[in-house]
Amino acid sequence: MKKNKHYRCAVCKNAFKLNDVVQAPLVGKPVSDLIQHDNPDWSDESCICRSDLSNYRSKYVHSILESEKGDLSQLEKDVVDALRDHELISSDVDKEFEQKWTFGERLADRIATFGGSWSFLIIFALFLSVWIAMNSLVLFWRPVDPYPFILLNLLLSCIAAIQAPIIMMSQNRQEVKDRIRAQHDYQVNLKAELEIKLIHEKLDHLLSKQWERLIQIQELQIEQLSEINEIKKRPRHSA
Repeated sequence: MKKNKHYRCAVCKNAFKLNDVVQAPLVGKPVSDLIQHDNPDWSDESCICRSDLSNYRSKYVHSILESEKGDLSQLEKDVVDALRDHELISSDVDKEFEQKWTFGERLADRIATFGGSWSFLIIFALFLSVWIAMNSLVLFWRPVDPYPFILLNLLLSCIAAIQAPIIMMSQNRQEVKDRIRAQHDYQVNLKAELEIKLIHEKLDHLLSKQWERLIQIQELQIEQLSEINEIKKRPRHSA
């Protein structure tokens, strides 16, 4: 019978099972003050459903951020919504970012990666050595590109002219990725910080309640000891 008992939420006034509500003593004091401000009949005997409790926690977090930062950005609003809805905010930024790449962007990144590798330097050094050797020694009588290797300079200039914007495009995308990653890290850190703050406040509230109960128990024990001492001090009447 006790399992089927329903409890009425002090906010929405709907009836819920025990697993779907939170007792007032278990709610942190700042959140409890917000609830009491909107619901004057809120007391230690009251309870609140988890949905309304999440909304009030979201309001409390929103007020904290506004008091510390002023107007909230969209990133901070997303964090507050994630806290309210109990959603995970962490994600694989690199994977999500790479899924939006076009073929040209992928090709540019591969070219930029290859252009900054030892393989490219070795191949390019071999190419230059072979070109100079062929036009200086093997084709000495009829060189394709005689000294001072004007055709080679033209090829190098063309490669540099093409490679530079490709590298810049890759760097721009890397900057965008780094900015998205930094924003994501900020959201995750902010959410973790707010959750830890809520946990600390809840623990402090529970500890204060526990201390109050211990003090009440101690006072009751002192009263009982006093009564026992008074009984012992009374003179015993002989039969």
